[in-house]
Amino acid sequence: MANTVLVTGANRGIGLELCRQLAARGDHVIAACRSVSEALQTLDVRVIAGVDVSSDHSISALGNELGDTRLDWLINNAGILSAQGLSSLDFEAMELQYRINALGPLRVTAALLPNLSSGSKIGIVTSRMGSIDDNTSGGHYGYRMSKVAVNMAGMSLSRDLADDGIAVGLLHPGMVATDMTGGRGIPAEQAARGLIQRMDALSLSNTGSFWHAEGMQLPW
Repeated sequence: MANTVLVTGANRGIGLELCRQLAARGDHVIAACRSVSEALQTLDVRVIAGVDVSSDHSISALGNELGDTRLDWLINNAGILSAQGLSSLDFEAMELQYRINALGPLRVTAALLPNLSSGSKIGIVTSRMGSIDDNTSGGHYGYRMSKVAVNMAGMSLSRDLADDGIAVGLLHPGMVATDMTGGRGIPAEQAARGLIQRMDALSLSNTGSFWHAEGMQLPW
C-alpha cells in the first residue's frame, strides 16, 4: 500500500534522492524545501517551497498548506554542516546549526502532529557524529552538539508518541557525497535506499533507536 510521505530538505542531496526513490516505488511524496531545484521539478511529487525549518511562521504555513492531509511518514532531513575546531570556534555558526539541525525537526514534528496518527512513522536524519560513545576524533563542535541534541529530541518524541501509535527512528545515512560533505562519501542513491529500508522496518517495537542506513544499530 502506498504511503504519503513528507520529506524536508527535499531539493538536493539525500532529500532529493529520498523523494526520487519513494515516488518511483509508488508512494505519494510531499517535497518540502526552501527553494525548488531543477532536479526536484523533474519528479512526480508535490512540492511545497519556502519551507524554513528554523522559522515558526514558515512551519505554521506548511501546516496550513497540508490542511488535513494524513502523513504516513514524516522524514526530517533538512540540515546544515559547518566545521568548527577548538581553534576556530564560530558561535553564530554553531547556533545556526543548532536551530536547523536540532530545533528544526522538533519544530516540524510538533507543528504536523495533527497530520499524524496511529501507524505513522517519524524519521530524523541525524549522524553518528552525534554519538558520544562514537566520538573518537573530536572537533566539529557545532555539528556534533546539534546532532546530540536532535538525538535526545527523537528519543523524547519516541516516548511521548508511543501511546499514540507513532514510531520514531534516528537515522544515520553514512558519509554521503553531497554539497554538505564536499562530494566525499557514498552516493546519495545508496544512502537513501538504506534510509528507506530503515523506515520500512521502523515500528513501535524499535521506536527511539539509532540506526545506520546499512542496518547496524548505533551506540549513543
